[in-house]
Amino acid sequence: MVESAYERGMKVRRAVLGDAHVDRATARIGPLDADFQRFITEGAWGSVWSRPGLSRRERSMLVVALMAALGHEEELAMHLRATRNTGASPADVAETLLMVAVYAGVPAANRAFRIAKEVLGAEAAAAARPRPQDARRGE
Repeated sequence: MVESAYERGMKVRRAVLGDAHVDRATARIGPLDADFQRFITEGAWGSVWSRPGLSRRERSMLVVALMAALGHEEELAMHLRATRNTGASPADVAETLLMVAVYAGVPAANRAFRIAKEVLGAEAAAAARPRPQDARRGE
């Protein structure tokens, strides 16, 4: 039996965002947003997130960068929480947000770092600081 984009999308969405988040989101679906919810499940999760070209970790970091650059704070926080499921580490998040600072602006990165510290916690933020030996392997 062929898996539909919706079924594939729900599997990936649950793996990335967690069952609790997806259960809360689906419980709130109403007539106004039912088509939209199906669209994002099939399109974003069932088509794009399900493609083989990038790992979930890589996709996660891209989404964090995009949400930070665009100022979508609620979505940024959600995807920062999802890094626990995608394999993106706090150090990956810090590097991603440094790229945001260069390419989208310091204010966007500053806001994103604030949100990351809230979501990931002070311990994770400390773990994200580059170590002296990391500076030597730069490009």
